[in-house]
Amino acid sequence: MTQEALRRIVLDELDRDGVVVSLDDSHADLLRATGLVNVHTASPGWWRLVPDQRVGAVRLGDIDIEVRPKVGISRLLFLLGYANEPGFGGHEAGADTADELWPTLAESLIQQTERAIRRRLLPGYQTVQEPSTVIRGRISVTEQINRRPGLLTPVEVQYDELTIDTVEHRILRTALHRMASLPRLPARLHGRLHELDNMLRGVSLLRTSRPAPRWHVDRRTAHYAAALRLASIVLQHQSFEYGPGSLTAASFVVRMAPLFERFATIALREALLPYRGATSTQLRSYLDTNSDVSIRPDLVYAHDGKNLAVVDAKYVIDEAVGHNRDIYQLLAYCTALQATRGFLVYAHGTTPPRRTRVRNTAIDLVSYPLDLSATPTGLLGQIQTLAHDASGVTKSSEPT
Repeated sequence: MTQEALRRIVLDELDRDGVVVSLDDSHADLLRATGLVNVHTASPGWWRLVPDQRVGAVRLGDIDIEVRPKVGISRLLFLLGYANEPGFGGHEAGADTADELWPTLAESLIQQTERAIRRRLLPGYQTVQEPSTVIRGRISVTEQINRRPGLLTPVEVQYDELTIDTVEHRILRTALHRMASLPRLPARLHGRLHELDNMLRGVSLLRTSRPAPRWHVDRRTAHYAAALRLASIVLQHQSFEYGPGSLTAASFVVRMAPLFERFATIALREALLPYRGATSTQLRSYLDTNSDVSIRPDLVYAHDGKNLAVVDAKYVIDEAVGHNRDIYQLLAYCTALQATRGFLVYAHGTTPPRRTRVRNTAIDLVSYPLDLSATPTGLLGQIQTLAHDASGVTKSSEPT
């Protein structure tokens, strides 16, 4: 942990002691609202900030609070990108040497957006429905009756219009706006953000109260994909909290446990595609014959109608208990689903997998660590090895 004179507070993700800092009540309440850290009273005017399985950064008045992920910032962005859209590459997520989240995120968004739109904005067709005195497209009879019963004009019409105001451009511009609203961002980054915003002039901004719309690219717009992935990360995780007066907090907060579990599940599902078999994620089933006790393993791999492997991903292993609790849960999954192999996938460095044969059964349980400090290519290579072990069948060039 470090605390500098400029009120920059940096905590490690695994820091369980935290740091005691002086804050007034309004700052403490607003920081607590972001969810980045637990905020406990230490003494009047002093508060203990403790990380709690979340990473990210908060800019609050003249204070910067950052909880650094143990995997590093660029790897965090890779996990976020891949979990939302398989195919996200590590080169899209910023330099491995990055040590501050806000500038790294802004620089990455700028670079990818520049690459996407530097040649020109690609227009697309958008469906427009509006009242008009001139008939174009087709008449929306139902809307006309509901809104203007008995009137001949204006007429509710629906037509397709070629425009730059597409969903994809709205996502990019809204993310640029949100990043440009960040206080104390370096002037050079602010300037580049505004240049890109000017290039997208005429594109509508998304409403902050609604989830970002889904986007898609085709061969014509494939070069937009990297920028859209990063923009989606910004829209999903960056937000603003408002306190009394002009006090605001800009935050980028990520819950690591669900992120790791989603990444591991999606990456393994993709790695199993070349094998003859069927993969189910978040399979809902029951432990007992009366269907009273529900189970939901992260991934189940089956072949010829038989469950071969069950996979459960865990980001945090309780060191006080060891792996026992999670092994027991995995055994219950394998028993109920009649699978002979179970894999507990967790983030725990470079130790080799550990295989446990359960007494009086044919069930093997494997504790399978992933080294999240590896390069994106190396990390996905570990997932490929796991897929080979989980499949237990021969690779096939045939579609599954």
